[in-house]
Amino acid sequence: MGVLEKIGFGGGCHWCTEAVFQSLKGVAGVDQGWIASAGEATTFSEAVIVAYDMSKIPLKALIEIHLLTHKSTADHSMRKKYRSAVYVFSESQDAEVNMILESFQAEFDHALITQVLPFIEFKPSKEEFKAYYYKNPHKPFCENFINPKLKLLLKRFLQYTNKDKLDHLQKKFSKNRVL
Repeated sequence: MGVLEKIGFGGGCHWCTEAVFQSLKGVAGVDQGWIASAGEATTFSEAVIVAYDMSKIPLKALIEIHLLTHKSTADHSMRKKYRSAVYVFSESQDAEVNMILESFQAEFDHALITQVLPFIEFKPSKEEFKAYYYKNPHKPFCENFINPKLKLLLKRFLQYTNKDKLDHLQKKFSKNRVL
């Protein structure tokens, strides 16, 4: 791995978000838990912190994957628990993320509600819930909610997927002719 950058993502269940980013090449680590920010976003919301090697996966790809693997245009009743956000660690990262989000807006029928927020504080999940998908891939939650997101990775972002981690899904989807 080269030089690692950090970025935070929130939007849906952190089990789902964690599994998506753990399944990518160039991602060195994913910390699952809750992130608090500033202003109206001081409450903790489910999220992950992703450590990634930008020479192997660009920030633009990470953001696109994030936008497509949660309801980034829907302002639903659970938004306090599942804030749609990209948490940044510097002013330069803030500017870059805002530019990237603006560039993706045209690809969506509705306005993106994903906020760019400063990272302030993190509370990690209990150890028993970390790497939830990869410890429990056959549980109904994983089959019903996480597998469709990972299928999207295989279908649309194959160049960034960690094929070793997703080999079991690729075989399953190929048998079912889903891909």
